[in-house]
Amino acid sequence: MRSEERRARIRNLLRARPVTVEEMAALFDVSPSTVRRDLAVLSDTGAVVRTYGGALSAAPGEEPVHEREKLALTQKAAIAKVAEGNIRRGDLLLLDAGTTVGALAARLASWNGITVVTNGLTTLAALADSDGVELIALGGAVRHISLGMIGPIAENALRGITADAVFLGADGVVAGRGVCEGTAEQAALKRLMVEQAREIYVLADSTKLGRADSHWWTVLERPWTLITDEDATPDQLAAFQNRPEISVSIAVP
Repeated sequence: MRSEERRARIRNLLRARPVTVEEMAALFDVSPSTVRRDLAVLSDTGAVVRTYGGALSAAPGEEPVHEREKLALTQKAAIAKVAEGNIRRGDLLLLDAGTTVGALAARLASWNGITVVTNGLTTLAALADSDGVELIALGGAVRHISLGMIGPIAENALRGITADAVFLGADGVVAGRGVCEGTAEQAALKRLMVEQAREIYVLADSTKLGRADSHWWTVLERPWTLITDEDATPDQLAAFQNRPEISVSIAVP
């Protein structure tokens, strides 16, 4: 089997389920090192996401956390600072998975007297050593590409909680529609987060505005606040500012 054909079959296989290097080596009768080279090529093109011992198929519009952590650092820090200004002592907060929400979590590590409920491993890591924050993990299946927990375990835990505010990340944000994600499970958990929270904040840098690459949506019909960065263009902002249910905050470093 030629390498191009094998890589195509690997890509199709990963669309069905996560597969380990050893499984692929046995299936295609090649060495594990050959599979790793194939995965490196597919990862470089964005077709798959490497994980420990294997790989996952990349969802449309979704980049792995270790790649997103390198992007728009100044903008995410500014967004996190503005978001922090909407939090009060005594609040119970829902924090979504993702790097921008993770930047907010890092700022909350020095707080006292708040409770943070999260499905994000990035947030858990940022707040694990904080004595002043009561930290609650929703649980569930971990998506390695986003380091977020999803599924019925997370959803069942969330149904027993009401929050003062939820801070959402997103693959994309569209005015009049809401936020999109790579999987139905992510979108479903976000919908439940929105239902369980009094105030809704979406933290999205300017590259996410108007972006609809992913297929699964959390529709936002109640009043909510978009916090984005100063690189957003007037046309991008106008789409949100013209909606009566949306408040827009611009974060300046």
